[in-house]
Amino acid sequence: MTTAANRYPPATASAVADLVLHQPLAWLVSQDADGTLVGRTGATPLPLRAETDAEGRVTSLIGHFARRNPQVEALRANPRAQVLFLGPHAYVSPSWLADRTQAPSWNYGSAAFDVEIAFDEDPVFTRHVLDDLIGAMEAGRARAWSIAEMGERYERILRGIVAFRATVVREQAAFKLGQDERDDVYADILAGLEADGETEVAALMRVHNPGR
Repeated sequence: MTTAANRYPPATASAVADLVLHQPLAWLVSQDADGTLVGRTGATPLPLRAETDAEGRVTSLIGHFARRNPQVEALRANPRAQVLFLGPHAYVSPSWLADRTQAPSWNYGSAAFDVEIAFDEDPVFTRHVLDDLIGAMEAGRARAWSIAEMGERYERILRGIVAFRATVVREQAAFKLGQDERDDVYADILAGLEADGETEVAALMRVHNPGR
């Protein structure tokens, strides 16, 4: 079966790491031992940060759950999970194209990771997870906020969360960004996206189609 993940050129390590960096909110989905999804409590959207190796490949993801989230106990019993990131994406309309025999499509970047979850109750690690996330999200803001401004409330929040590291077992990334389009169709898509204000997707197309 042909899927977007195997139809297009393999994503580079830097492209995947960049997607996680700029689109940190992911679905973390629990699995049963046989690989099927756990029921209604089996998926939580969480902001995650990547840890990478010397080649820039994502080796693990760090984050935190609310301690009361029932998915925590499910993951303690079975730590295998999937993490799903969706990057910039947009509908591609044939109305933009000179060749109106073309079909509608969707351009996007995505990354999926099979992971093993390890919860870590060490307060030093928990503080690291929060400091790293907040530092990244506040960087460059005109009136950047810091954890110190919370005062004693910070300690109460720490007691209500549990941090984890998700070690990557397998990665599958797909960047469907016009790589297989004719040059004229590609140019029309790029112009249409920009006219529609989909500048993030247009910028990603340029990254994945150098020289076009």
